[in-house]
Amino acid sequence: MAPLASRFSSLLTNQRPFRRLALGCGAVRAYGGLAPRPRAARCPVAARRHSLRSPVAPLSTSGTERGRGGTGWLWSVYRDTKKKTEDSIPLILNNAVNPNTIFANNEMSLEDIEIYGFDYDYTLAFYSSHLHTLIFNIARDILVHEHRYPEGLREYDYIPDFVIRGLHYDVQKALLMKIDAFHYIQLGTVYRGLNPVPDKEVIAMYEGSHVPLEIMSDFYGKSSHGHTMKQFMDIFSLPEMTLLSCVNDYFMKHNIDYEPVHLYKDVKEAIGDVHVKGILYRAVEADIEKYICYGEQTHAVLRKLSENGKKMFLITNSPFDFVDRGMNYIVGKDWRDLFDVVIVQADKPSFFNDRRKPFRRITDNGVLLWDRIHKLDKGKIYKQGNLYEFLRLTGWRGSKVLYFGDHIYSDLADLTLKHGWRTGAIIPELRKEIKIMNTEQYIHTMTWLQGLTSLVERMQVYRDPASQAVVQEWIKEREDIRSQTKRFFNSQFGSLFRTYHNPTYFSRRLSRFADIYMASLSCLLDYDLRHTFFPRRNPLQHESPFWPEQGSLSTARVPMQARWTQGSPE
Repeated sequence: MAPLASRFSSLLTNQRPFRRLALGCGAVRAYGGLAPRPRAARCPVAARRHSLRSPVAPLSTSGTERGRGGTGWLWSVYRDTKKKTEDSIPLILNNAVNPNTIFANNEMSLEDIEIYGFDYDYTLAFYSSHLHTLIFNIARDILVHEHRYPEGLREYDYIPDFVIRGLHYDVQKALLMKIDAFHYIQLGTVYRGLNPVPDKEVIAMYEGSHVPLEIMSDFYGKSSHGHTMKQFMDIFSLPEMTLLSCVNDYFMKHNIDYEPVHLYKDVKEAIGDVHVKGILYRAVEADIEKYICYGEQTHAVLRKLSENGKKMFLITNSPFDFVDRGMNYIVGKDWRDLFDVVIVQADKPSFFNDRRKPFRRITDNGVLLWDRIHKLDKGKIYKQGNLYEFLRLTGWRGSKVLYFGDHIYSDLADLTLKHGWRTGAIIPELRKEIKIMNTEQYIHTMTWLQGLTSLVERMQVYRDPASQAVVQEWIKEREDIRSQTKRFFNSQFGSLFRTYHNPTYFSRRLSRFADIYMASLSCLLDYDLRHTFFPRRNPLQHESPFWPEQGSLSTARVPMQARWTQGSPE
């Protein structure tokens, strides 16, 4: 997802009407940075080299500006900057991002892809909001009935918009929080139960806002081997986080002394029972229209790939009966004809690492056969197994394979790091966030935030008390706007992808383990199967943006059928 700063930077530095704005408020760079002030050139050649390299204004104020000074002049620059910022809004609005775009972290051509693999849950099958309510209610009742938790917990209902994916939970302190790519807690996003924890208390508990590597979760986001943090990367984990928060809230409201570690383990076990004992699967199968969103577009994607001669396979942790019922609803009774290999109850991520589990075939009646598997036949169903055996039996290796999944760790990480497959992340939250980013209110707020940030950085050189008082007012306004931008997405935790200006811990893992990412598989319908995805060259902090199209998806990077303008039907 292109940061608004990058789109704004492109406009400022490449459109003549906005160069004055760049000069007036500082050169706004991608990720909210500014062009550094060059050291004085030692010779004319060095000066010329810098002028060719840096087409934007230097950071520090000019001699004329330093000569002016004064609070009146500072406020006049503030008003002028704000006016020019507001004038830029219409042009930025014209660069709205298409929510159906496929975004690239790594260059990849679909022409090279011969085999397409898929997870099932939240990849081929999408679920309605009723499913999270169902998981929450069942797990809550398990806590009461089987773990002897207070009956009063039944007063709590699922809160759909309380948490977001990618959060960390401190098991020992019973705190839920968002952490950025540099292991810093985003202050204002730390919750104990259903209530925010004051920033001062957070800083005291962690001796700052940095979380050391040794207490972070393990590679797959789990809390184990002495780690005290658990990262929730699965969409199914939203009701788990909400239940943890509700139980914590109940205990605190009723002054009940409890051990946070026991609470975490009990909730984890209760959520696991919803899946392991088949309660969830039976409930969904009994009322499939309520829980599964009809997958007409998923069916169209599979047909498109099949008609173009692509091989396809399915590897899922879900049981066959559940997958079969869902795929019959989404695709039709002939869904198995589309897939060359179907593997259920694969036990990912162990499937990608553990060589010990052999494949076992399942009959249509669910009977497990005992014979040795010498090949993976089309139309047959296989259970467990491991990727090494899969590779030996199919020969599907390397970058000719593209696998789609929604869980960055369990579905994608090992395939990227160990096996060289190409990977595609399905991020359903992406469509909602892009639509928010395309609104005039969001663009207006973010554009002014960038302008104000550059203004603060530029004018902080005035060190007299009166000028510093003005700059401090701007800093306070900037902090208020930053809090407002968080509430655009989620009142408690903000965006899935950013902690203010930094990428989130989730976002950094997404960029590392997914070659491409998109809101749903249906996005593939807008692309030719010979299309090449190119990652945007976002400038590093020491680089200048060279190309006018940087940060814009309106023309160059989106195929003709995927172009979209705000206000057009999807």
